[in-house]
Amino acid sequence: MEISMFLTCVETVTKELVSWMRGHESSVFSISVHGSGRYAITTSSDTAQLWDLDTFQRKRKLNILQSVGIQKVFFLPLSNTILSCFKDNSIFAWECDTLVCKYQLPAPPESSNILYKVFAVTRDGRILAAGGKSNHIHLWCLEAKQLFRIIQMPTKVRAIRHLEFLPDSFDAGSNQVLGVLSQDGIMRFINIQTCKLLFEIGSLDDGISSSVISPHGRYIASIMENGSLNIYSVQTLTKEINKPPPPLVKVIEDLPKKKGNSGDLKVKVTSGRVQRPARSRESKIQTRILKQDLTGGFEKKENELSDGLNKKRLQILLKGYGEFPTKYRMFIWRSLLQLPENQTAFSNLIDKGIHVAFLNLQKKYPIKSRKLLRVLQRTLSALAHWSAIFSDTPYLPLLAFPFVKLFQNNQLICFEVVATLIINWCQHWFEYFPNPPINILSMIENVLAFHDKELLQHFINHDVTSQLYAWPLLETVFSEVLTREEWLKLFDNVFSNHPSFLLMTVVAYNICSRAPLLNCKRKDDFEYFFHHRNNLDISAVIREAYHLLDTTPADIHPDSMLDAFVALTKGQYPVFNQYPKFIVDYQTQERERIRNDELDYLRERQAVEEMQAEVDQQRVEDEAWYQKQELLRRAEETRREILLQEEEKMIQQRQRLAAVRRELKVKEMHLQDAARRRLLQLQQDQREMELRRLDDEIERKVHMRDREIAATAKDLEMRHLELESQKRLYEKNLSRNQEAVAKEMKENADAYRQKVDVEEHVFHRLIGTDQTQNQKIHKLIEENLAKAEQACLNTDWRIQALHKQRCSDLHRNECYQEIAKLLRKNRKKEIEVLNAMMEGEAKKWEEAEEKDFHLKSEKKTAALSDASRRWFLEKEIHDAQHPCDKVVPKGRDEEFASGCLPRASQLNDISEMESLTQISLNQRKMHWDAMEQDLMERVRNLRQRLVTQAQNRCQTPHLLAT
Repeated sequence: MEISMFLTCVETVTKELVSWMRGHESSVFSISVHGSGRYAITTSSDTAQLWDLDTFQRKRKLNILQSVGIQKVFFLPLSNTILSCFKDNSIFAWECDTLVCKYQLPAPPESSNILYKVFAVTRDGRILAAGGKSNHIHLWCLEAKQLFRIIQMPTKVRAIRHLEFLPDSFDAGSNQVLGVLSQDGIMRFINIQTCKLLFEIGSLDDGISSSVISPHGRYIASIMENGSLNIYSVQTLTKEINKPPPPLVKVIEDLPKKKGNSGDLKVKVTSGRVQRPARSRESKIQTRILKQDLTGGFEKKENELSDGLNKKRLQILLKGYGEFPTKYRMFIWRSLLQLPENQTAFSNLIDKGIHVAFLNLQKKYPIKSRKLLRVLQRTLSALAHWSAIFSDTPYLPLLAFPFVKLFQNNQLICFEVVATLIINWCQHWFEYFPNPPINILSMIENVLAFHDKELLQHFINHDVTSQLYAWPLLETVFSEVLTREEWLKLFDNVFSNHPSFLLMTVVAYNICSRAPLLNCKRKDDFEYFFHHRNNLDISAVIREAYHLLDTTPADIHPDSMLDAFVALTKGQYPVFNQYPKFIVDYQTQERERIRNDELDYLRERQAVEEMQAEVDQQRVEDEAWYQKQELLRRAEETRREILLQEEEKMIQQRQRLAAVRRELKVKEMHLQDAARRRLLQLQQDQREMELRRLDDEIERKVHMRDREIAATAKDLEMRHLELESQKRLYEKNLSRNQEAVAKEMKENADAYRQKVDVEEHVFHRLIGTDQTQNQKIHKLIEENLAKAEQACLNTDWRIQALHKQRCSDLHRNECYQEIAKLLRKNRKKEIEVLNAMMEGEAKKWEEAEEKDFHLKSEKKTAALSDASRRWFLEKEIHDAQHPCDKVVPKGRDEEFASGCLPRASQLNDISEMESLTQISLNQRKMHWDAMEQDLMERVRNLRQRLVTQAQNRCQTPHLLAT
């Protein structure tokens, strides 16, 4: 968002707002006003704008890059040059009217290159002082456009915050004393020629924040850092300012053409003071004598003006070019008129306010510009307060208006110019007051009669007096008949010559216009001619005025009857009493009496008007009250009718509203029905999509289930193959063991086997028959059990599938829990089966160890029985071979029978043990077969359960995945 800054112009006397000037987007930190008071430049960080103070409108705008930035833009004194200083140390000079770049100052030397922050210019606009964050001050000569001096301040100074030249009434604008305010709050005043420190104000304890010097250089106003305001008198600070005037002849040295080194330009400031001798009383007396001798005969000193200008040289310049340069016209006028610029005296006149004679000035002279009207009103009031006659002078606004318009931005100069004009060029105008100056008009008529009798006779023939062909030109000072440029050109010559030149100009204007004047026959034509602009060359009028000034005889020459030029006194304005005081006093008294009578009449009239107004107001109020009552009654009846109509309308509206409400209700019901149908359709579509998705999910899960079942079946087959391989391994090991045992038993019990072959054969047949019978029964039971279980599984599967399809949405959580329980039960049963198998394996190993131990004991018993049989056989063989040895003593026979020979019971035991051993081997083999069948049965049951659970988990995909 752009923020527009604005400037406010306020009237200092009435404190009224004059105008607003908008255009800046950032804060304004510098305002510079042209010497003529017509233009002003306002500067901000990003732009500089040129304003026309007559219309308060922006004339031009200077835009720059943000990376450069503006430091300061200001007018040079006594010229139309604008100086623009940028943050990159570039300084440009521009022509005010055309804004054409005149020149650019070169870059400062690298040895003393500082960023300029503050600037100051002398009153003659020739020297520019620049400083910044350094103790160096650069002095530029703007005429030579080069740096001619670098002043080094004391080491205490690190940065310069403000620069300002101290004005002096005797230096013709070439100020020599420069005030430098540094960062320590001390303002030092140095002479830029001698580079000596003259005096300083402020201290380290009581520093200066900002400072400004009065226009005449008499006082210095400083705002201190503690907030106080100090006013310093320059005359009491140093005697350097009170030096006597410089010599009239000045030697101007030419500036060096070649640029020297920066080291040659640098000069240090010394603390010495310039001593001046004090003035003695003799010099004062001599001064008075010289002032008295000025009227007597120092012509050279008469021509020397206060600002260093020479009147004779200006007159030569004026005759050569016909007019003064526009840039320096105001300065030359101020010098020619020797204006004292009595600010205090003028302020006292302004402080008295607007004179009563000019309160209604705008009614008689309606001026479009309010500013111009206020300046004219204040100037005329100041003149009326200065001298009482000006309050009754009817032509004073006409006389002062062109000067007010020219100096509207400097009221002091405007007042002093008009006052000087009245004192010198309006001499003897008020001797016949309130009539026109007959004596002055007679002078004009005499000169005209001498130089152009025919024209004067023409005026006499048509009853045209000097009050018609001369006085309108004088009372308006030619402002009605000349343009601005012509008027300025004329008054360049008026102010440069004797006061009689203005009267000669009136005669010259008539003589130069004799051709159209001789053609005028009516008095109205003459009046129109001398109150309007005419096609006349002002240069010819001026040349004719000079010719009349030189060729007019002394006896009728106005120069002999008018005094020489006298400037206004300095300090206080002179008393102006060159008028018939008794007439003015009488008119003043009569005017005061008439004013008082008029005031009394106005008071009585106002009282009568107030009484009449009260009566009229009371009558009007009564009539208004009756009319109001009638209007109220009619309004009440109208309101009642309107109320009845509104009630009927309200009933109708309620009926229409009820009908509309019913229609809206019906529409709402239709909309709700349609919305419900759309919702149902949407739900149905969503349900169908969900069903299709579930079908796809079921198909996918069934496919996954089939793949899992196939994978499980393959795993079971692999397990079965592993079990078969283990079985074959076990059988192989068992067969090896059996072969070894059989081999041993065959080797050891061939005889016994032959003996018990029949029994063994019968026993084996019995065992074989029993095993066959058991296998057939077991196989039949397994087949029936498998069929029953398969039928049950199929039936349960169908029932559960139907049940799951019907109650899938209502009992899904229960199914999940049941499946989880089944999984947990299956896991428990699998763990139990594994634990039982491990326990059975451990028991079988224990039983095998016991039976191994039992086998070893049986082997020992068999070995004993074999040994006894061998011994018995050997004994029988021995007895058979040696029958004589059968005769044994009776005791020995009994001992042998009781202890040494095996008994029949012992033989039976041995045979039983052998048969039991064989039986134990067969039982062990049967036991392994039973364990294998039981394990296969458990695997089949587990497979069936897995298939059932997979079918149940087709509705619970996430549990299946788990």
